[in-house]
Amino acid sequence: MQHVFPSYYKKFKCINKKCRHNCCIGWEIDIDSETLARYGSVGGEMGKRLSKSISRDGEAHFILSDGERCPFLNSENLCDIILTLGEESLCTICREHPRFHNSLPGRIESGLGLCCEEAARIIIGQVEPTLLEIFGESDYYDEIIDLRDRVILVLQDRSRPISERIRNMLDLCGASLPQKTAEEWCDIFLSLESLDTKWTNMLTLLRSEHKSIDLAAFDRHMSERQSEYEQLAVYIIYRYFANSFDISEASVAASFASLCYSLIRTLGALIYTKTKKFDFEDHIELIRMFSCEIEYSSENIDALFDILT
Repeated sequence: MQHVFPSYYKKFKCINKKCRHNCCIGWEIDIDSETLARYGSVGGEMGKRLSKSISRDGEAHFILSDGERCPFLNSENLCDIILTLGEESLCTICREHPRFHNSLPGRIESGLGLCCEEAARIIIGQVEPTLLEIFGESDYYDEIIDLRDRVILVLQDRSRPISERIRNMLDLCGASLPQKTAEEWCDIFLSLESLDTKWTNMLTLLRSEHKSIDLAAFDRHMSERQSEYEQLAVYIIYRYFANSFDISEASVAASFASLCYSLIRTLGALIYTKTKKFDFEDHIELIRMFSCEIEYSSENIDALFDILT
């Protein structure tokens, strides 16, 4: 069995209370059956607290408190389960977040998700081209994985501007974006499930003011930071390509990577046009928000992939 992960994978470490967007706030946290059984054996005050804080209505999950906070997130934004029982007592989703794992024949591919601001800093801030590290033996070969490896090399060709690399990626995969106006794309994104009004407000503003955006000025501003877009595109290709059933579905993943780049670039230009500023942390916040709103909703991902098919 092979285990594959990007070269930045092991750099991640939760920054705890320094995080501006705590993953223990605003998310329903499901509890796997093994951890649920372990919690049932905990005695004393913590055992009573666990019993009162877990709902078994449907899939077991923590009952969120005021402000949609996990009931074990204390006033210092630290986890009382870790502090009391140790990190090994976390449920699977809490222990693994923001990691993801794709199971393929003969291999498991792991990565970090962009919905976590610290993971986004690591991924987007990676200066050198991302390498895929492979551990273990396998005779597994798949034409989709082979195509993905070639796509990543195209995206990492730094002799060409990122816009050209994106076009070359689409050509290599026989993919394209549907011909829609900026207003139509905004309407599509606004029709999707949303978590944060900040996101919908930004899309609404983009819909009404996209003609006033100075993309050329923004591209000049980002001319020395094209690696940030490269890392975004490589992340999307790595995460979504391998799950494709065939080459035609893989081409949809390439279209999705192009759409992500286009939307993030245009929203960045909107922010820059309005504020005359768009630094690395602004980019991280924009990408994090995008990931939370789009990637971490299966309904939204499915809807976009249907449109791109």
